[in-house]
Amino acid sequence: MHILDIQNVRKSFGDNHVLKDISLTVDKGEVVSVIGPSGSGKSTFLRCATLLETMDSGYLAYMGEPVAKMYNGQIVYAKDLKKIKSYFGLVFQNFNLFPHYSVLKNVMDAPIHVQKRDKAEVKEEALYLLDKMGLADKADAYPCQLSGGQKQRVSIVRALAMNPEILFFDEPTSALDPELTGEVLKVIKQLADQQMTMVIVTHEMAFAHAISDRVIFMDGGVIVEQGTPQELFEGTKQERTRQFLQNYQR
Repeated sequence: MHILDIQNVRKSFGDNHVLKDISLTVDKGEVVSVIGPSGSGKSTFLRCATLLETMDSGYLAYMGEPVAKMYNGQIVYAKDLKKIKSYFGLVFQNFNLFPHYSVLKNVMDAPIHVQKRDKAEVKEEALYLLDKMGLADKADAYPCQLSGGQKQRVSIVRALAMNPEILFFDEPTSALDPELTGEVLKVIKQLADQQMTMVIVTHEMAFAHAISDRVIFMDGGVIVEQGTPQELFEGTKQERTRQFLQNYQR
């Protein structure tokens, strides 16, 4: 059973066909990087997978449970999406932390209010995760007191606190300077070493090469090519992939 199963997804904004028949499966423990030029549809794909955008057509399932499918030519979504949403976590490029909550409260808020879990248990787990991410001394700090790298690590902890089956990252380092980028990539690498299932939209090619089980190259709303990092970065058969990678000196 795939953790994520997406088939024949299409999405347009007016006359702009952003996704043109995207199909992808992700299995447990797999790290999949999605690369491609700006405007290729990477973020829209991620937003459709995480229910932030409604697909125009296609099929979407988590853990074998259909989330959206075609019925009489229309896309129909499952009625109870709360359970489905518990299967995934999402880390944005701009952190999306609550500025008026402490770091600890940012992490604890959703497990308590959305998942209705025991407060003491959630707090214990949140403090453990913060410690693991090198943020033990920041539990009582507020987002405005943190560096960009620390904010991004807090948002990763916040996603992990929901115990998701799969984590999505949308350009997790694009708002960070190079020094802070390194500390966030190190954390994602640790998660990969712990067999966390992840889909990472990234422009960090060396990182995608080092961490991924599979790399997907998107352009113009389609998956042009996918394969192992070696197949894509060192042995691509596609001229478009080659052109794109030439712009990146590894």
